[in-house]
Amino acid sequence: MARSTSGFCITCLKRSLVHRDVPGFGVDQLRDDNLETYWQSDGSQPHLVNIQFRRKTTVKALCIYADYKSDESYTPSKISVRVGNNFHNLQEIRQLELVEPSGWIHVPLTDAHKKPIRTFMIQIAVLANHQNGRDTHMRQIKVFTPVEESSIGKFPRCTTIDFMMHRFIR
Repeated sequence: MARSTSGFCITCLKRSLVHRDVPGFGVDQLRDDNLETYWQSDGSQPHLVNIQFRRKTTVKALCIYADYKSDESYTPSKISVRVGNNFHNLQEIRQLELVEPSGWIHVPLTDAHKKPIRTFMIQIAVLANHQNGRDTHMRQIKVFTPVEESSIGKFPRCTTIDFMMHRFIR
């Protein structure tokens, strides 16, 4: 599971589109909760993963799982994260340089005042790979929204095994 973000994972509630992929290694592998599977791009860079929401959504973090030891030249080394209302007004909010990553990469999705952003779309652009690789492997992507307080206070922390087994809405 991704590093603790004290929020709800909403990855399964979104629609994802990828630029180009290899049959059998598509968007379903990005959301299957299996670190052994992966999405594989096909074509020239940048490789794009577009995450679109049906309505404007508050998001606070993006987590990407990458494994250099397994993927070598397919592992991203430079990623751009962009947000906006649609493809025509995306703005870069983060650019990451990754050095042989192994595990979850936590990307805060906050504005200049450290507040979560509201958006219709997130785009992950792989700008470069390790060893000048052409295609990309991405093993998992998760998007988190903040936990909101209710009129009766903060939501309780549910950590029982039974709760953890059913924590995602599908």
